[in-house]
Amino acid sequence: MTTLRNKVQLIGNLGQDPEIVNLDSGKRLAKFSLATNESYKNAKGEKVTDTQWHNIVAWGKTAEIVEKYVGKGKEVAVTGKLTNRKWEDKDGTKRYITEIVCSELLMLGK
Repeated sequence: MTTLRNKVQLIGNLGQDPEIVNLDSGKRLAKFSLATNESYKNAKGEKVTDTQWHNIVAWGKTAEIVEKYVGKGKEVAVTGKLTNRKWEDKDGTKRYITEIVCSELLMLGK
C-alpha cells in the first residue's frame, strides 16, 4: 500500500513541445504541460468541457523518449508522483509550483 501514498495517473494532450534541459551534471530533464479534459452537463443540460493543465517533469531515459517521440498535441498517459517546489526569482519574489514527476510514460493515439 505504500506505493499508493503519492501516485498520479493522467491521460491528456501536450499543450506545447517539451522543453529539454541538459544539466551540468550530465542529467537530462524534459518539462511539458499536459491538458486533461472532463465533460459534464450543466443545469441547463448543455455539455461543458473543463480543461485542467498539469506540469510534468521527466528525467533520464524517460526524458530522452519524450524528446524523441512526444510533441505538441500528442496524447500520452503519465504515471508519477506529486511534488511541490519553491524558489526565488531574480526579483526576489517567492515562487511556488506543483509538478508531477513522471515515472512512466505511454504514448497513445497515432
